Amino acid sequence: MAGSDLFALPEGALGDVASRVGASLRGEHNGTGLRIGIACALFNGGVTLRLLDGALGALEEAGTDRTDVTVAWTPGAFELPLVARAFAQAGKVDAVLCFGAVIRGDTGHYDFVAGECASGIQQVQLATGVPVVFGVLTTDTLEQALERSEPDETNKGREAARTGIEMVRLLRGGPFS
Repeated sequence: MAGSDLFALPEGALGDVASRVGASLRGEHNGTGLRIGIACALFNGGVTLRLLDGALGALEEAGTDRTDVTVAWTPGAFELPLVARAFAQAGKVDAVLCFGAVIRGDTGHYDFVAGECASGIQQVQLATGVPVVFGVLTTDTLEQALERSEPDETNKGREAARTGIEMVRLLRGGPFS
């Protein structure tokens, strides 16, 4: 078994767990009727635009109406949590997607921006109960950021959009609603 195979959920594992418990919950990927807020950083905008494009494609595929999607542009990744909080507290979105790209440079700036951005986004979702998805690339090189934002199924913006939809549906089902 290859090393990466050890990280993947085995085929049939969810069904196996479901047969061994009273309830096994998972959100579906149906974006119909959902309102999505997107906070997108302008800094490293060539990369964040690629993430945004991936997310918009995934939202469209999931049935989310484009008129139910609002994009707010922040100067950089550090400002994403504040905009995410504004979206979540306004009560007009079901989930918030945050897109940025923090690329390691020659200074310690990377460590502060990446860590505080992640912490802030997590704090927003825990404080508000609104799913807030961390779609911020934290890479060592521009090449890594470009690889993670390719216009295909590996695009982390696509993944973030699917995660947002899945989290809304999960929290609205079962014992949570």
